Amino acid sequence: MIKFIAAAIWICAATLGAVFYSFQAAGARGEGETPKPMLGGLDYVKTDIISVPLIHNAKIDGYFLTKLVYTVEPGEMKKLSIPADALITDQVYSFLYSNPQIDFTKKATIDLDAFRAAIRDTINARVGTNLVHEVLIDQLNFLSKDEIRNNWLRRRQDAAGIAPETAKPAAAH
Repeated sequence: MIKFIAAAIWICAATLGAVFYSFQAAGARGEGETPKPMLGGLDYVKTDIISVPLIHNAKIDGYFLTKLVYTVEPGEMKKLSIPADALITDQVYSFLYSNPQIDFTKKATIDLDAFRAAIRDTINARVGTNLVHEVLIDQLNFLSKDEIRNNWLRRRQDAAGIAPETAKPAAAH
């Protein structure tokens, strides 16, 4: 019986010592540190779909559609006097219109890394601080004028109940 009581006291003492040590070690590491938000202290902010008409030779060639995610410092974000979405949208427009050599019809000529870096760098330069750390692409599309017209005709025919194979223009007599 005495062995049983001694073993129980030993187990309780060892458990209390381990708990006390773990709280001491955790407290010493966390002194003076503010708890950071999830994912390294940065906020991830999604934009709505940004639609930019691409104009070449005074004609619209198509539409550049993108949805971006950007990582920002929460403290710097609160200091902005304009909405960050407006700033991002403006920089996407500015980048695409200041780089007319980008041809979205040829996918091989598009450098996504340069696009992301340019958006990030121009926003940070405009704000005057390191606000945006990373620009991620959630969605990226280019619709030519012909694709938009075909989609519009298809929706119009579907709404009217006309089968696409029977919707041929009548021959002129």
